[in-house]
Amino acid sequence: MTDRTTRSEALFERARAVTPGGVNSPVRAFNAVGGTPRFIASGQGAWLTDVDGNRYVDLVCSWGALLLGHAHPEVQAAIAAAVSRGTSYGTPTEPEVELAEEIVRRTPVDKVRFVSSGTEATMSAIRLARGFTGRDVVVKFAGCYHGHVDSLLAAAGSGLATFALPGTPGVPASSTALTLVLPYNDREEVAAAFAEHGDRIACVITEAAPGNMGVVSPLPGFNAYLAETCTAHGALFISDEVMTGFRASRLGQWGLDGASEGWKPDLMTFGKVMGGGLPAAAFGGRADVMAHLAPEGPVYQAGTLSGNPVATTAGLATLKLATDEVYDRISLVAETIRTAAGKALTEAGVPHVVQSAGTMFSVFFTDEQVLDFAAASSQDTAAFAAFFHAMLDRGVHLPPSAYEAWFVSSAHDDRAVQAVLDALPAAAAAAAATRKAG
Repeated sequence: MTDRTTRSEALFERARAVTPGGVNSPVRAFNAVGGTPRFIASGQGAWLTDVDGNRYVDLVCSWGALLLGHAHPEVQAAIAAAVSRGTSYGTPTEPEVELAEEIVRRTPVDKVRFVSSGTEATMSAIRLARGFTGRDVVVKFAGCYHGHVDSLLAAAGSGLATFALPGTPGVPASSTALTLVLPYNDREEVAAAFAEHGDRIACVITEAAPGNMGVVSPLPGFNAYLAETCTAHGALFISDEVMTGFRASRLGQWGLDGASEGWKPDLMTFGKVMGGGLPAAAFGGRADVMAHLAPEGPVYQAGTLSGNPVATTAGLATLKLATDEVYDRISLVAETIRTAAGKALTEAGVPHVVQSAGTMFSVFFTDEQVLDFAAASSQDTAAFAAFFHAMLDRGVHLPPSAYEAWFVSSAHDDRAVQAVLDALPAAAAAAAATRKAG
């Protein structure tokens, strides 16, 4: 690998002339870590190659979507075959039926409706919850990100946390006036909110296991408590599994808590893995709730490219290939890397905690367990930036923000894993040096 990034720099300059910030999603701009984002020319398996010919082990995996790695031959073949038949028809197709059946088989939902992005999925689920209950208040948790829906950009995590913005201009106060924001993992605050506003609360929405403030698992029984509380007050419980769905485990985060604890969400949202790397998402839930959607019911939702045959084909191929053996490999790789990261940081004397939710994990540069957004926000982001660039210089591409999950795939073979392990000691030393300099 070389340090040359001249083509990336040139492309970034060109991009900034025609695109705000030079990127089409804010975290990609490297603002949180400094420097120039790498423009990627191709991906294969666990590896990325940038436009300057540098190769990196990818621990972003298209923000979790690429469960099987880049350019998986069977997924690519399925996509090519679908494209050869046409890209969009504006009418129903067989792949969308098959993908819906696969999602219903794997999750506790009765029916699903496809959309093109996670933002659409959460927006539509909330509209449906309001239409079904006849109520208007939405409860969310600080640090949980549910897409750039106006009403949900209140104390969101991810990109907003990266840029230290409590909200965003362009969202009127009226859009968030009906959103209650509570600290995550806090049952007492949930109980208080329902005691005061219970007859107005349409739904509680939460990331099934937050990954947009770094990975923060729900405390044991917390999701079950949310489900039970919603049921007791006639509200709906929306579990956002856009990130965790088919990623945290074969059954998503629900497979790690709901399946064993015996509860089901009223509505769920899905994305990323179920699109196989193409733009696709979905929301689903109880049959009686989903029956309120048009054309069966009065709640309107539509999309020209919803259920697109190419995207649903990619998602179906990915889920069919996502066997128990695939999840076993991903779990092993994730455990190996997170253990090694913790060891390297400990030996370098860098305060940290490593947290995981199934196969998802992240490193917080703080010395206390992170249970909510306030704790996540207390970490040393300068130490992370130094760590990030040291890893990048050694051929490992991490998410360019301290507030993001790390992802691996079944394509991360022993060579890719070893490249990560080899880079960690120097990166930990760089983080330690930043702390000393500070």
